[in-house]
Amino acid sequence: MSTAKKEYKRITVKSLTEMKSRGEKISMLTAYDYTMAQIVDGAGIDVILVGDSASNVMAGHETTLPITLDQMIYHASSVVRGISRSLVVVDLPFGSYQSDPKEALRSAIRIMKESGGHSIKLEGGKEVKESIKRILNAGIPVMGHLGLTPQSIYKFGTYTVRAKEEEEAQKLKDDALMLERAGCFAIVLEKVPAKLAQEVAESLTIPVIGIGAGAGVDGQVLVTHDMLGMTHEFNPRFLRRYLDMHTAMTQAFRQYSHDVKSQDFPNDEEQY
Repeated sequence: MSTAKKEYKRITVKSLTEMKSRGEKISMLTAYDYTMAQIVDGAGIDVILVGDSASNVMAGHETTLPITLDQMIYHASSVVRGISRSLVVVDLPFGSYQSDPKEALRSAIRIMKESGGHSIKLEGGKEVKESIKRILNAGIPVMGHLGLTPQSIYKFGTYTVRAKEEEEAQKLKDDALMLERAGCFAIVLEKVPAKLAQEVAESLTIPVIGIGAGAGVDGQVLVTHDMLGMTHEFNPRFLRRYLDMHTAMTQAFRQYSHDVKSQDFPNDEEQY
């Protein structure tokens, strides 16, 4: 069922809560640089995630673990300079918040001060509760992340669907409620059964944004490079490719190379 949209000049954490209350779905995509952020923001996407997925997409690492806080700040500051409407959420990278709430607060403050981002996101439930509380007490908005948590890949050993068993599903529901009560403004649910994700979304007043979590949540997020078809080796069930940029770009590069070598480029009109 379609819902009337409210036009926002600037998306805030409050805007997302209002969207959930009206039944308007939230759109969220990743960006890691100024040019992509300009395009995503100009297209009317509600939330831009400066994800630690930059470790994979931009740097070619196998996991999200290697990316550093300094690198996340660099990507986030580039994105912030390119937007005028979207809410910018920045991932706290692995190792910057898990073991020490004081370190978590220092990491979050650095992101907010040095990048200009609007909020931070971190993975986990009750095990990071104290870190979340410290960050929130400093006035920094926090988005939670449950289900498949890529920073814990070596703990889980696989990127398979999470919370299929009752015990893990109950922990996820408990953690989601804890995140809301702690003061998080939204939660990402990654790769969990659609029925469970819908149950969680309906039980909370804060928005639940899914990736591989079905249609019953309050919004969706994808990695921009994946949905544009710039990557081609990653093909999970939840991914819809809106373009085939890998093929289009390859063809353009080949044509450029051909035109240079054949001396077709530049022509008379393309020189001074």
